[in-house]
Amino acid sequence: MAEELDDETLAFAHRMFDLARGGQTDELIANVDAGLPVNMTNDKGDTLLILAAYHSHPDTVAGLLSRGADPERVNDRGQTALAAATFRRSAGSVTALLAAGADPAHGTPSALDTARFFNLPDMTELLTGNRPTPPAPFDRRQAG
Repeated sequence: MAEELDDETLAFAHRMFDLARGGQTDELIANVDAGLPVNMTNDKGDTLLILAAYHSHPDTVAGLLSRGADPERVNDRGQTALAAATFRRSAGSVTALLAAGADPAHGTPSALDTARFFNLPDMTELLTGNRPTPPAPFDRRQAG
């Protein structure tokens, strides 16, 4: 059975999750560097990374990833940081998560499922690496 946490410890943990939600990168990362578990979860299984991604804080996402945050962790509902960032259309967070090895097909719903369900073609392109081919430059000599 899990050990009960005292009120002071719970208040500190809540503060850390609030820092992730608020994008207060410097203070959050200072606490991680001082020993805060980078992959700690709240009562819903959300990690600091998932919360930072959901609230569209790419600098916080990048900072947590650089400290070893697991981009593949899922919360109690099966959601990943990448799916959260996709839903919020946070290109900076999505790019950082992909660079850290996040799998667009992982989770329920996955980031790809999220992009398709909410009709987010820009996110689908980012997740799949498919970029539209730019049109060829106009050449007056070829025009009839």
